[in-house]
Amino acid sequence: MDTLVTTAPAPARTAAPAALRRLYFVRFAFAAVWAALLFATADTLGPLSATLLVIYPLFDVACAVVDVRSAAADGGPVRHLYLNIALSAATAVGLALAATSGIPAVLRVWGAWAVTAGLVQLVVGVARRRMGGQWAMIASGGISTLAGVSFAAQAGGADASLKTLAGYAFLGGVFFLVSALRLGRAAKGA
Repeated sequence: MDTLVTTAPAPARTAAPAALRRLYFVRFAFAAVWAALLFATADTLGPLSATLLVIYPLFDVACAVVDVRSAAADGGPVRHLYLNIALSAATAVGLALAATSGIPAVLRVWGAWAVTAGLVQLVVGVARRRMGGQWAMIASGGISTLAGVSFAAQAGGADASLKTLAGYAFLGGVFFLVSALRLGRAAKGA
C-alpha cells in the first residue's frame, strides 16, 4: 500500500519583521517625546534633565531585550544585541554619575555610547539587511558613530549643550520610523 506523504512548506519568517516594525514605531514615538522634553529642559542640568538622560539608555535596554526575544524566537542573530544591552546599561550608570559633574561630562559619556552603540547598530543592520528596511539602521549606526565623536569634541568647548542630544535622539527616532515603514513595504512585497 502506497502512502501519500505531503510536506507543508516551512512557515515564512514573518514574526520577527512584524515585531521589529512595531518596536521601531515605539522607538520613534519615545525618541520624539524624549527629545522634546530634553530640549525644553536642556538649559540647565537639573534633576529633570538628569533623569531624562538616564531614562534614554534604560529604554534602549528594554527595547534591546524585546528585540533579543523576538530575534531569538525567529532564529535570528542576537549576539550583538546582548552587547547593546550591556553598553546601554553601563551608559545609564555612567550618565547618572556624569550628571553630578556637569554637561561636559554628560557629553563625554553620551559620546562614548553613541560611538559604540552606533557601531553595534551598524553591524546588526548589516546582519539583518536581507530582512529589508535596514538601510536606515545602517545609516543611523554610521551617523551615530560620527555624532559621538562630535559630542566628545563639544564637551571640551564653551558651547557644551544638552540640546544637541535632543536633536540626536530625534534624528535617531526618524531613522527608526523610516525603517519601520520600509519593513512594512518589504513585508507587502514578499
